[in-house]
Amino acid sequence: MADGATAATPYGPSGQPADDASVNGDPGRATAQHAANVRAIDGRRFRSILGRFATGVVAITAIDPATGAPTGLAANSFTSVSLEPALVSFCVAHTSTTWPRLRAAERHCVNILSAPQREVCLQFAAKGADKFAGLEWGESPGGGPVIDGALAWLECSVEAEYPAGDHMIVVARVHHLDRHHDGEPLIFYKGAYGRFQG
Repeated sequence: MADGATAATPYGPSGQPADDASVNGDPGRATAQHAANVRAIDGRRFRSILGRFATGVVAITAIDPATGAPTGLAANSFTSVSLEPALVSFCVAHTSTTWPRLRAAERHCVNILSAPQREVCLQFAAKGADKFAGLEWGESPGGGPVIDGALAWLECSVEAEYPAGDHMIVVARVHHLDRHHDGEPLIFYKGAYGRFQG
């Protein structure tokens, strides 16, 4: 190829297929070739790769308006969204039977679990179990369950929900928050729970 010459390519400057991309003058062939390069992501491998990203763990709790009993679920997708206004987010599966009960409550609490609370996390992750069996808990100003031993808690209300694949992204507005102690957080990494060692 002569200096300064450019090779014909079905891709634009951004690396994405150009609108008029073709291979040997055949647009249909270019589209088929691009589709062949797109592979479906294997769910187990995807989970394994994301497991390399260490996260904290929270228990999201509320009083079920229908029964007056506390309920909750465990999540490791919790993150901050905005400082002004104070917003956080977490993700729940569409198949969750607990989230509709949490969603129906006016306020819920995000409890940031501490390292000794592995069993608490497992209890909240179990399907059909009494999530609060044997637990000591108090109430936030808005009536959300605050679990004893949690590092901190945030009382929230649902601000918005966005469907995303097999999960729902929940954005929540923070109304009250406090910390209990400065212990170690519970960490989830590669499918197991552990402690942070600085």
